Amino acid sequence: MKKIIILLLSFGYLSIFSQSKIIVKNSTDQSPVINATISCNNKIAGKTDASGILIFKTKCKKVEVSANGFQDDDVVVDKVMEVFLTKADPNIKNIQTIVLEDKSDPRALEILKKVNENYKQNSPQSLDSYSFKSYEKISLDLDEDSINAYNSYIANRIDSLKRLPQRPMKAAEKKDSLESVNLMKLLGESKIFLWERASQYLYSKKYGEKINILDNKVAGIKEPIYELMAFRSNRNQIPKEIREENRNLYRFFLTDSIEIEGRQNYVIRFRQVDYKQPVKQRKFNGYLYVDKDTYALKKIESNSKIKSEGSITSIWKPVDNKWFLVKENYKLKMASATFDNDDKSDKNETKEEKEADKKNTKRFGSYAFVTADYFDFQSPIEERSADFKGYTIDVKNSDGKSIDQYRTENLTEREAATYTTIDSLSAKYKLNQRAKALTGLLKGKIRVGMVDFDLARIIGYNKYEHFRFGAGAKLNDKFNRYISPDAYFAYGIYDKDFKYGAGVDIRTTLEKNSFFRAEYFNDVMAAGRFSENLWNFRMKIMNSGVALNNNVFFGHKGFKLSYENDITNALTINVAAKRTQEESMFDYNFKGLGNQFDIASSVITLKYSPNSKNIMTPTGKYTYEQNLPELYLNYEQGYKAFGGDFNFSRFDALFVHNFKTKLGVTGLRLYGGLVTGDAPIWKNFTLNGLGNGREGLNFNLTSYLGFATMAGGKYYNDKFVGAYLTHKLPWYFKSFGKNVSSFDFIYRGTIGDMKNPEFHQFDFKKLDHLYNEVGLEWNNFLSSQFNLGFFYRVGYYNTPKFKDNFAIQFKLKLLGF
Repeated sequence: MKKIIILLLSFGYLSIFSQSKIIVKNSTDQSPVINATISCNNKIAGKTDASGILIFKTKCKKVEVSANGFQDDDVVVDKVMEVFLTKADPNIKNIQTIVLEDKSDPRALEILKKVNENYKQNSPQSLDSYSFKSYEKISLDLDEDSINAYNSYIANRIDSLKRLPQRPMKAAEKKDSLESVNLMKLLGESKIFLWERASQYLYSKKYGEKINILDNKVAGIKEPIYELMAFRSNRNQIPKEIREENRNLYRFFLTDSIEIEGRQNYVIRFRQVDYKQPVKQRKFNGYLYVDKDTYALKKIESNSKIKSEGSITSIWKPVDNKWFLVKENYKLKMASATFDNDDKSDKNETKEEKEADKKNTKRFGSYAFVTADYFDFQSPIEERSADFKGYTIDVKNSDGKSIDQYRTENLTEREAATYTTIDSLSAKYKLNQRAKALTGLLKGKIRVGMVDFDLARIIGYNKYEHFRFGAGAKLNDKFNRYISPDAYFAYGIYDKDFKYGAGVDIRTTLEKNSFFRAEYFNDVMAAGRFSENLWNFRMKIMNSGVALNNNVFFGHKGFKLSYENDITNALTINVAAKRTQEESMFDYNFKGLGNQFDIASSVITLKYSPNSKNIMTPTGKYTYEQNLPELYLNYEQGYKAFGGDFNFSRFDALFVHNFKTKLGVTGLRLYGGLVTGDAPIWKNFTLNGLGNGREGLNFNLTSYLGFATMAGGKYYNDKFVGAYLTHKLPWYFKSFGKNVSSFDFIYRGTIGDMKNPEFHQFDFKKLDHLYNEVGLEWNNFLSSQFNLGFFYRVGYYNTPKFKDNFAIQFKLKLLGF
């Protein structure tokens, strides 16, 4: 097997190191640039001829292009490359400003329209099956041009420190000072961070996608970071620069055509809409190569407005008449490291002294570099169900011992030194612990040693408790890989009462999500809440404000036993049995039986998410890509036979989906519930009103299933259906800042009934007519990370007063649809 892999890689090397052709032109008039120097790592590969062309061989991923009178540029190595150099003369800026028009070339737009229309047909996923491998490398480092300057600066810095008068220092201070200097020296010799991953991708129309991690290695991290393994590119997605919904964010110009490996390609250049004047004489943000025969994307290079701030290049090639991604190269500017030549700091410095200090301050920009090579393409493949079992990502190996078998290029001296350098620093700076803490945040947890603290339990607000403060902790895999106890407590400021709970998870396997759970609780909850079983952290946070203006609460204490299992990657089941004592925290009497009852019940929950992608981690399943549609089903059955006061059945369901058309993106939530038998009001359904029910402006925060114009805690039904529709208009604009704004039309509606409202002796109304509200939501309001929505109630429940029907909503953009 090893010989086969080596043979395959040999073919890969022959492909990578074969001849390349570069064409260098003047960006102003597209004339050839003669004697342009092509180099890699300061070694000259050659110079262009009278036609601006050079044919050369190189092992480099990127080459630099320079010519007298032009600004330097670089390009990712491919079979054929075309580079447009910009004149260095500052007077050319005025000429270029005139050339740049604030509208796209209609010919370019027509080509891009066909690219989108043919994308699915050109995609590998239009095949019945395929497989390929990848080698990816992510690193954090100084820019190549800054490394020598950094090392020179550090050497001079150390010399200057040696010449300073020695002052008395404590042993700890001296040790910290020496370690600081040594750290600066080490970072001059190696990268700051390095991660390598080799993967195998399998696809079948019948069984879906499967990704096998063949090996994984991270500098300084002994244990694999499973969440990091889930990092992936846009290999199955249309690049954002040419998506139809982003069409108004760029201006496109058909500038040329070029032959690559016997195929003709359109060359389209583009720039951002706010890029009306060249920055440092850069005329365009990037370019696209589009295959003329199939309208498939051959190559895209997208740069920041300022070249030094980053670039992204992706290259595709045809295999069996489908276009596979073969190479990616990212360079993204990160934070700058700042060093002050003077050790002193004086708060009483004059303005002139502060300006002088700024001149003495050295800044070195750091960058994130990502390279990926895809190879060993095969189609069709033998489709065996066993190869697709389990979660989307399966980790075959993660100790880094076999990663060299999959490298498509040797590590540089600087990269090889990174493993030695960072590994030596790992223990001192607790890199493993810090990495685990970072991955915990993805799940709403803060990890401290063997304890995970639940962020969602720190603070909350509702109309019954007002502010609710608390803490929740769970012992993680550092304690035990199979057994995980947890506990929480909370205190309500208004009701002045403590709530608490404790439980334990017992896993049956480490291969998938499968565990038993036992728990005890004594808490309060808003009456009529829709089930959130198996919802993820983001959905629960988005719906956390649904009871913000509902003061109808009940207390519940008791115990629960449950079992959860992922039957497949798409299907999860949870079965539970519970015995609770439940009591209204408001004036209530059910059928003359009082307000406190014993409830014995069983609950079955199903979640079906066929397109979501998961990976198993030591802390459990992690959904790294939540894709729609999704379906949630809950069925609770109450029993008198087991000591309960009532026989009842409670059903609820939620279906979530979105779909894209030429008119925009439409999101849909359909949900509903039904209660049969005898059950107190809190086992029925409130209709999720978010309004405060008072005079004045109705302002609230959005929720996953809430109504902006409906008063909270006012309506209860034993049966209902509801719909939440959003439609994103295909019109995008920028006000200021970096974010792009758009508008969503929103419709929310619900209708239901209550069979015997007189059984529930407290002040409420049943909702037995269609309740409608419509709204307009401004996404990225004023280029912020918030959405601002305006809603109005229409139909049966509309009232004569405008302010009674009107509401304003705020939503954090991060929460999404």
